[in-house]
Amino acid sequence: MLTAALKALVDKFALRGQKLGEVAAGAVIKHSRDWNLTREATLGAGLHPHTPAYDVARACGTSLTTTIQIAQRIALGEIDAGAAGGVDTASDVPVVYGRALNAAVLQSARARSLGERISPWLRLRPRDFKPSVPAVVEPRTGLSMGEHCELMAKEWKIGRAEQDALAYQSHVNATAAWKEGFYNDLVVPFAGLSSDNNVRADTSPQKLATLKPVYDRSATGTLTAGNSTPLTDGASCVLLASEAWARSRDLPIQAYLSEWAVAAVDYAGMAGPREGLLMAPTYAVPRMVDRAGITLQDFDVYEIHEAFAAQVLCTLAAWQSAEYCRDKLGLSAPLGTIDRSRLNPKGGSVALGHPFAATGTRIVGALARQLELRGAGRGLISICTAGGMGVTAILER
Repeated sequence: MLTAALKALVDKFALRGQKLGEVAAGAVIKHSRDWNLTREATLGAGLHPHTPAYDVARACGTSLTTTIQIAQRIALGEIDAGAAGGVDTASDVPVVYGRALNAAVLQSARARSLGERISPWLRLRPRDFKPSVPAVVEPRTGLSMGEHCELMAKEWKIGRAEQDALAYQSHVNATAAWKEGFYNDLVVPFAGLSSDNNVRADTSPQKLATLKPVYDRSATGTLTAGNSTPLTDGASCVLLASEAWARSRDLPIQAYLSEWAVAAVDYAGMAGPREGLLMAPTYAVPRMVDRAGITLQDFDVYEIHEAFAAQVLCTLAAWQSAEYCRDKLGLSAPLGTIDRSRLNPKGGSVALGHPFAATGTRIVGALARQLELRGAGRGLISICTAGGMGVTAILER
């Protein structure tokens, strides 16, 4: 999928056989055989073999991180142009087995005789063949991302109806965007498919209300399959360049990446009270807007990754809280509210899906396209990640 996405970018901008300064991409869940994933995808996409490439992994913020890294190298004058991206699959995850089976395989492969090759297998027991399927669980807490977000929803008193309403709007916006052709220029067919079946044009608040909680199955649970992002398959990438490089090739400039910030929270309570796992963007955004000399209200589009509807709502509530902004963020006043009509106007991750490492550049590409169609404006990108981190950026035109 990453090769296909990069190839589409190469074809779109007539880059076949050309050398870029760097390609950075990655995957959160990948097989050990794909240790050099991005380099192999780069070679397969048609770029010149002298184009270097490397892998990055920062959970859901992977491809926004690669975007920032390539932009930094361009800003420093080290390279003129590069590509950033990410890929993940939920339908073909690598299945891991226990140490006993791994040891038997390795010992058998190293054997020099038939007997030595067979003997390791004879020591195995049925339990050794039990697979361990990858899970989105935090090693330091043993809780899944959804379970952590349930705790956040309870802390911030985010109700089920409010979450369902945001999820419903995500599908409404995504459906309208697909119908108007917004994604036609952004999405390329793969394996015979030109769109997925995740965007639900026929959903409704009533249908969403019938779904049962999946992380806290008690009467107090609020996160469901409908108001949580689905883990999907996908790849995305973007082309970044200096203005001079783009203009020398008569390439249109959609937007400028002007600011970025990264933050982390103490979700495991190692240095004090536990913080919400997915609340790191609340720290990153105010630092970023302060550096840019603007306020939270100075954006025409807000692209906030919908890991869960509750996560978005907790973030917005935190920015409105005088206590949180003072005690956690060190601010003299709350960041305030945003215009909700500007939030994920072309659909968010609840509707569009979330292939972990691909989400960042999916959002970058979609936001740049929105700014291009608007003719001018400023957009905010905010992505929470596993491990209690957040990656944010500002695009302008």
